[in-house]
Amino acid sequence: MKKYITAFAMTQSMFCSIPFPFSEWDEDARPYMLVFLPAVGLEIGVLWFLCHKILTGIPLPQPMYALIMSILPFLLTGFIHLDGFMDVTDAVMSCRDIEKRRAILKDSHVGSFAVVWCVILFMTVFASFLSAENTASALPLIFIPVISRIGSALAVTNLASMSTSQYSKVKSPKSHNIVLIIFMVLSFALTYIFSGRYVACLAVQAVVYGYTLRKNYKSLEGMNGDISGFCITASEAAAVAAWAVLQVTI
Repeated sequence: MKKYITAFAMTQSMFCSIPFPFSEWDEDARPYMLVFLPAVGLEIGVLWFLCHKILTGIPLPQPMYALIMSILPFLLTGFIHLDGFMDVTDAVMSCRDIEKRRAILKDSHVGSFAVVWCVILFMTVFASFLSAENTASALPLIFIPVISRIGSALAVTNLASMSTSQYSKVKSPKSHNIVLIIFMVLSFALTYIFSGRYVACLAVQAVVYGYTLRKNYKSLEGMNGDISGFCITASEAAAVAAWAVLQVTI
């Protein structure tokens, strides 16, 4: 039990910028970290949802609402997943051989592909929140960060890692797959029960996550944290866009 408690603290400290009082690090607890990723996602999602409720309850210009809602998830994660998004974008879109793609992946410099797609990403999310209706169900905002992190935990646990990845020598127990799948089913079920057809935005997110995972995993011939960050970032943007579209189609 102590290892799981330590693993949760490690996950919270590594993947969330919210200060956490317990910061002990234990290498023996590392294999248990990924199962707590959805918990961190739930924490971020609840804060995202509460921020939406607060901002829509005060007289605030819609562009300001959209700006705050767009950047909040990145602030809550310390931009760690956005960093992976940019690294993978530069590597995969370079269309070079596998050795060069992996070298670009580890390069600390930012390339033009990353900059362009980062702008597109922010424009997509900002435009989605800019067009959001105050009367729309915001419950999916709670579960969007959960679904993306469940996908990452499952991918890292079950796919072959790159030799340079921190996960190459440390694998989570396969039994965690059952827990993660249960969390996913509950997320979809609760969203459907309380938001009806808005659950479709989670379905869109799952499809986009699977597509980007397959493409990047195949291109880089292995799984690592950067790919995880890319898929989290891209799938959450797709889910927010779908959430906005559903408001005018339902």
